[in-house]
Amino acid sequence: MKTEDITLFHRIVETGSLVEAADMLNLPKSTLSRRLQQLEDELKVKLFHRQSRSMTLTASGSHFYDKSLQIMTSLQQAVAELTDKQTDIDGHLRILIFPIPELIYITEAILSFMDINPSITVEVIVSAEPQDMIRNNIDLAFMLEDSFNENDMVARHIIDEPVIFLASPAYLAKAGRPIKAGELSEHNLILFRYPNGKIFNEVPFGINETLKVTGNFCVNNLEVCLAATLSGRGISMMPLTYCQQYIERGQVVRLFEDVPPYVGKCFLVYPSRRYISLASQRFIDYVMKSIESRPYERYCQVE
Repeated sequence: MKTEDITLFHRIVETGSLVEAADMLNLPKSTLSRRLQQLEDELKVKLFHRQSRSMTLTASGSHFYDKSLQIMTSLQQAVAELTDKQTDIDGHLRILIFPIPELIYITEAILSFMDINPSITVEVIVSAEPQDMIRNNIDLAFMLEDSFNENDMVARHIIDEPVIFLASPAYLAKAGRPIKAGELSEHNLILFRYPNGKIFNEVPFGINETLKVTGNFCVNNLEVCLAATLSGRGISMMPLTYCQQYIERGQVVRLFEDVPPYVGKCFLVYPSRRYISLASQRFIDYVMKSIESRPYERYCQVE
């Protein structure tokens, strides 16, 4: 029995569809179907109830999934413990990245990791939309706090990012410049929606204060938020490193400079209920060691 076939079985379970699993794994449906049939023949049990558009586990299939997931986890851990750190690794990584200011540095780290491990293949998905990491076969993700469920994920804190209030000179000339926290309620805020669906409309102010704000424009993308800010649509909260150049050019004005900025946190996360591959483990170790040496290290904290 091949461990690779067991892994393919896991992907079918997690997508709920032979077609979706085949597309996700970039394999012909016929190949996946044949290998599943071979696995069932070896086990001498039926793993799925096959329907026209979906596949559901049989009782035997559910039992085998739970047990084999534990076994694969233990196997991967044993391989990681026995494998020399210099040994070549292969495999494919699917990495989700929330569109954060450090995107370029994370990309550089990924490419550098690939240079060290030339047998590795990588697919990067940049998205601010919710993604089911299990269903979409995503191995690792770089995500902001409050954008994932901590109960379903293992999260490693990697980056601290000061987030500041901004507005264009045109907006301030029209609406006035807020001086005190309470004055924000009189202004139009450009709101942000997290991947988990939560709207960021209760914003931190200073160290211990939280303010309820309102606005007529909501986005889930930093570029759109910046464009709206530059066009004078309202006050926004954005990462300092993302908008520093626009502040220096005078295109936007930083507000409440005497108030300590809110510090957003970025995490490297992976599903807690799926075994983590040796390639993923090596990548995590590499990122945790390398990311702190980047130019934005004054904002970065590695645990």
